[in-house]
Amino acid sequence: MGGAPGGPLSGALVLLAVAAAALCGLWLQFGERQDLDTRFTAGGQAPDRIDIDASVQRVDATGRELVLRVLVTPRGALAEAGGISPTEDLTLQTSSAVRGDLSFPAHGRIATVEVPVALTGGAVTDYPFDAYETEMEFGAVQGGRTVPVRMTLSNRDALFSLAVDTAEVNGAAVFSAEVARSRSVLVFAVFMMLAMWALTVAVLMGGRHLVRRRMGLTWPALGWMAATLFALAAFRNTAPGAPPIGSLLDYLAFFWAETLIAFCVTVVVVRAVRAEGPPPPRDASAP
Repeated sequence: MGGAPGGPLSGALVLLAVAAAALCGLWLQFGERQDLDTRFTAGGQAPDRIDIDASVQRVDATGRELVLRVLVTPRGALAEAGGISPTEDLTLQTSSAVRGDLSFPAHGRIATVEVPVALTGGAVTDYPFDAYETEMEFGAVQGGRTVPVRMTLSNRDALFSLAVDTAEVNGAAVFSAEVARSRSVLVFAVFMMLAMWALTVAVLMGGRHLVRRRMGLTWPALGWMAATLFALAAFRNTAPGAPPIGSLLDYLAFFWAETLIAFCVTVVVVRAVRAEGPPPPRDASAP
């Protein structure tokens, strides 16, 4: 004898599915947290050096740049007051992708600085599969002479992930970075596309049911179809990172969903009106 529908077996399967989904979500979140905690390091361990701690605060894919928050700390004979200020004028020389060199006067307190960095390659219209590249180089000159640099780079923008190759060239720290959408953005964007297509198929099935059964102007069903048309537009605007219109997300799902739903609503209304026919003639002798 099998279990009754909705019995203990069905409840156990539902609990198992929920537990599996929760474990999968925890695994994905753990991997994303590890990505944010990863630190990339370039440079040596010389006692007299300049330490640079840089973190990506935000990425602007449309503007094709990222913003670094940079904290500079002199070490050893190059520092005074425990690394708060340099003993001589300090200049950080950067690559062309970084907007300008950074200067810190001797004996002055060093504060954090936000530095824009240009991105190359990729196109934002490839969302959510767009990726960009940049190369950052930081060298240091203090008191007119080149001094070694040790630099760490981390990411604080949860919407993007970093893949970094590091190198040291003549005492300067070099980072070749690839910037792409994070795992959570990819998962949510794919879910959005699947949801758009699922709702579109549901509307098409509902419209076919109304037309085949000649149910006429069924206003609750038409209201649901029309509401889906506008709800998908609002749903699309919740995409993480606010991608511009015309991205891959639109061409794979959104544009088609809107077109098919609008076509379905129009066909249902036209067929219902034609099926009803013209109104009966009015009797002229009636009062």
